[in-house]
Amino acid sequence: MSVLDLCDREIAAVGLEATVADAIYKMLDHHVGAVAVVDSEYRVAGIFTERDVLRKMSLSHVDPKLTSVRELMTTPVEMATRATGAGEALSIMLERHFRHLPVADDNGKLLGILSIRNLLEWRVDDLSRELESLEQYVSNDGPGG
Repeated sequence: MSVLDLCDREIAAVGLEATVADAIYKMLDHHVGAVAVVDSEYRVAGIFTERDVLRKMSLSHVDPKLTSVRELMTTPVEMATRATGAGEALSIMLERHFRHLPVADDNGKLLGILSIRNLLEWRVDDLSRELESLEQYVSNDGPGG
């Protein structure tokens, strides 16, 4: 399964010209903790997260309506591709303390944003199917059982 299949259907992204307020409104509108910051070709230029709001903006006294998201976004951005497996993405996110991982094509064009929530839901579903399979195996009352 591609990590792209696990991403939310709607991609939360803003352009490089967006303000911090624009990015925050986008996160609130999409109920997400991060937005990708993309250039005019929709290539990932950065990521702006709740952590950026907390660490870079909250005590800085900058006006979010007048501050460019470009000034506070995190860059460079580590990204997944279509070829990245869900387990690999989960390992990357846990090791590096990321909660969001953009998924891009070979040219850096944004395809989706993977969240730790997406991966945890996938893992819970996977474990539930495995448990169901084991329960069926153990309760199978075949010959000699």
